Amino acid sequence: MTEFDQKAILKRYLQDGREELLWKIEGLSEYDLRRPLVPTGTNLLGLVKHVAAMDGEYFGLVFGRPYPGGFPSVADDAPANSDMWATASESSASLIQLYRQVWKHSDETIDGLELDAPGLVPWWSEQSKNTTLGRILVHMIAETQRHLGHADIVRELIDGEAGMRPTNSNLPDGDSDWWAAYRAQLEATAATFRV
Repeated sequence: MTEFDQKAILKRYLQDGREELLWKIEGLSEYDLRRPLVPTGTNLLGLVKHVAAMDGEYFGLVFGRPYPGGFPSVADDAPANSDMWATASESSASLIQLYRQVWKHSDETIDGLELDAPGLVPWWSEQSKNTTLGRILVHMIAETQRHLGHADIVRELIDGEAGMRPTNSNLPDGDSDWWAAYRAQLEATAATFRV
């Protein structure tokens, strides 16, 4: 496998995750996009905002080509967790557009550098902060997929929609009765372990 092939595979996995994250927010109201559904406040639009900033920082700043305007929500002086939710002045359309623009900027870095191109992650430990494009690609695939998993759960809590991607849910073909029976079976099994 050539380096080009390896890079193309890594880039495809990253792009799949990017697109799937945006698919998870399709068709929802502004309220549902912003709704915190777990005690830590995780919400769909916040996940998009966070992943956009991470994509932009890791493929921009780390390789000496910061994203124009930067990401105020992840600046050193930003309030804690401000990258994990959308303010009232940040529309869903503007954050989706930002994420798509970040992809273009990031992809220029990916396309323009070799996998072993050096980068510097100032917020990582002294032992880890010197890195390569290949490592950052793997890191951002993991970061994107981790938050896509959060989006899967949050979306299911909002309206029951679930699945891996629009063309392949990767779920059994069950109707609502099947899923209710399946869940009841799991609950009954779990109940046998109640203390």
